[in-house]
Amino acid sequence: MKTTNNIVRFLMIICVLFSFGCSSDSSDDTPATIAVSSITITGDTITDGSTSQLSVTVQPSDATNSAVSWTVSNSSVATISNSGLLSAVSNGTVVVRATAQDGSGVYAERTFVISGVESPVNGTVVETPEEVLNAIYTANPGEIIYVREGDYVFNSTIQISGDGSNNNLISLLAYPSDANRPRFNFSSMSENSSNRGIQLSGDYWHIKGIDVFGAGDNGMHITGSNNLIEFCTFSENKDSGLQIGGGGSNNTILNCDSFYNADSSLENADGFACKLDAGSDNKFIGCRAWQNLDDGWDGYLRDTDNITTYYENCWAFKNGYLMNGTIGAGDGNGFKTGGSDDKTLKHNAIYKNCIAAGNVYDGFDHNSNRGDIEIYNCSAYSNGRNINFGSTNVAQFLLVKNTASFAGVNGGDSFSATTVDITSNGWQNGITTNASDFVAIDIDLLASPRNEDGSLPDIDFLKLVAGSDLIDAGEDVGLPFNGSAPDIGAFEYE
Repeated sequence: MKTTNNIVRFLMIICVLFSFGCSSDSSDDTPATIAVSSITITGDTITDGSTSQLSVTVQPSDATNSAVSWTVSNSSVATISNSGLLSAVSNGTVVVRATAQDGSGVYAERTFVISGVESPVNGTVVETPEEVLNAIYTANPGEIIYVREGDYVFNSTIQISGDGSNNNLISLLAYPSDANRPRFNFSSMSENSSNRGIQLSGDYWHIKGIDVFGAGDNGMHITGSNNLIEFCTFSENKDSGLQIGGGGSNNTILNCDSFYNADSSLENADGFACKLDAGSDNKFIGCRAWQNLDDGWDGYLRDTDNITTYYENCWAFKNGYLMNGTIGAGDGNGFKTGGSDDKTLKHNAIYKNCIAAGNVYDGFDHNSNRGDIEIYNCSAYSNGRNINFGSTNVAQFLLVKNTASFAGVNGGDSFSATTVDITSNGWQNGITTNASDFVAIDIDLLASPRNEDGSLPDIDFLKLVAGSDLIDAGEDVGLPFNGSAPDIGAFEYE
């Protein structure tokens, strides 16, 4: 009996010791879990429409699980792979998130601007002179031709004679996502009246974003009708940069620039010209003409009569000066309203919110125009004479309202016509216009770069200062205005 009890006690001691030893060994072998405390995303933004490999820095560096999951806020702008490869889909902004996979809930976000993605275009894409010509010659109504950036050398006139229609224009456009513009380079041409750059005899075309350079005559000559020429430039041509003639009517020239045009005869190279045998109802809107040998705009007539041309938000400055800044031998007017060989023809002209500044001769010029001229809310500054409507071969009607004129170089203005309506201007009703009325009078500001959409730059030139007596001093002529009445000059005070 005693022996049995001793055996039981011995077995109990063995079990206790064995249990104690096992428990101690198990506690020492369990590792501690280290959670993620912060994440930082690194990588380059996408500027070429392709991809960017992103990565993360995880803290602490010895986190138990440093893996992350990637997501994007807008998969229509960019996508991201499990390994962090960000792929552009469209131009825009996307937020990338990296989330810790250890269950800690820690995440990081970074915004990426995606650019350089070429939007798909619905039309014909051309990138050689031969492709340009073939696309133009075979175009049908409603077709769009996209021209890639680059210098396109042409040795002869581009003839555009096909017609679109009222609801289906034919479009010749700069490729939308290119960083640079296409230039049609005609500089290999000799100076000759037959060597125009583009001859547009067709109707219902839309031409946008093309630079026309160095033609032996006009950069573009339009005899067609109902065309829209937008955001183009015409420079260093041997005659007017853009001219409308041959009965061309109802064309709109929008946000175009014409500059440095000069001919060896020192007589004909204007910035823009709706003249000679042009048709009626052509419009210039948001256009600029500067340092052309002859005039910024020329309306001289021959073989047509009693037409009307419209000018809105157009700037003519430093015409009569050559590209090198010296005075040439041309007329040097800003806006030549008309005139004719026999001094009898009528070129009716309506100007709204236009500026003539620093032109060698006249800002707004009569030149024997016998038609009706209306000038609303315009500004003339530092021209040879700012506004000059002479008493010989007088205009039939002259209206000038809400217009500022000051600092004419060669004397005062003249306002002769058979009938005149000249009221509420910056020299009437006890008002004096001078430099103190304006934020800036630096003419060079007028040549500032255009906005990305082609609209005129927002500049301080001839913007009114607070307290100017030109504010609310005009009369309602149907144009938008702030305050109790229109301001005097081309710009409303804001």
